Amino acid sequence: MNIKNILVTGGFGILGRSVIKQLLLDKKNKVFLLDRSSNKKKISTLKLKSKNLKVIRGDFKKYKALFKLMKNKKIGTVFHLGAVTQVIDAYKSPIETFECNIDGTINILEAIRNLNKNIVFIYSSSDKAYGELKEKEYFEDHQLKGDFPYDVSKSASDLVCQSYVKTYGLRVGIIRSGNIYGPGDYNMNRLVPHVIISSLKNKKSVLRSNGKLIRDYIYVDDVSRAYVLLMKEMLKKKKKLYIYNLGSKENLTVLQLVKLIVQKIKNNALKPKILDNTTRIEIKRQKLNYSKINRELGWKPLWTLGKALEVTIDWYKNNLKLFK
Repeated sequence: MNIKNILVTGGFGILGRSVIKQLLLDKKNKVFLLDRSSNKKKISTLKLKSKNLKVIRGDFKKYKALFKLMKNKKIGTVFHLGAVTQVIDAYKSPIETFECNIDGTINILEAIRNLNKNIVFIYSSSDKAYGELKEKEYFEDHQLKGDFPYDVSKSASDLVCQSYVKTYGLRVGIIRSGNIYGPGDYNMNRLVPHVIISSLKNKKSVLRSNGKLIRDYIYVDDVSRAYVLLMKEMLKKKKKLYIYNLGSKENLTVLQLVKLIVQKIKNNALKPKILDNTTRIEIKRQKLNYSKINRELGWKPLWTLGKALEVTIDWYKNNLKLFK
């Protein structure tokens, strides 16, 4: 094991790329990007030319290959960011979601258990793991009780991670964040890229919900900074389990966020088309209290929603040709 050898699953995702950029700021880190995608446009816009980065096409659901990779590369830290991430995808494909999000997470935990229990494992959970919000906001000690397929996959995986700490003594960090947005998100099923691209092409965006769902929206670089802070803390301390919420000061309805985006693009005449066909399978309101990570690691969001949206919109303007 080498603590500077770091594996990042789902490395081509919006969060994965941001985490990797931050990790490569330390020239001693050697980062192995594991992703099953071979999408060339994601590779071309990664813009991470470094001798300390190796891209590996693979699937963490395949245990033997994963174990071999972690053993051969002497992995010391794992950021597990890969997952089925969309509520609607999980609704349509629950088996694939559970196999990827739950079984895939177990594969990595098992590889660590069988290789070296001192390997640091940082798991990307979600505010969805908490289920429907009954109080003012979520705290880390709230019960995990998702109802819908995606939410349950996160509740279950989160609990499995905690089980491996308590049962086998693994070292695990868990981050539960709000809705992540920022440049380089190619998933048009997500709200922010869909609305931006639609507006830039002078088309109406389409909202699958009623537009009244309330979420924390948090800029990707703020999120990745928290992941790296957590890794550094875990490498210094002997504590086995860390759990943190990553929230935002911006707690908005879908319609409020859409309005802000079209205002930034100066295309206010474009009113979204509201389908309202998934509201019944989505949590109505979510808000994360992030005082614990602020108190213990000194983290807080540095980007305002307005400024972060401007940077995000500019990226899509400059790369509009990638979105046909």
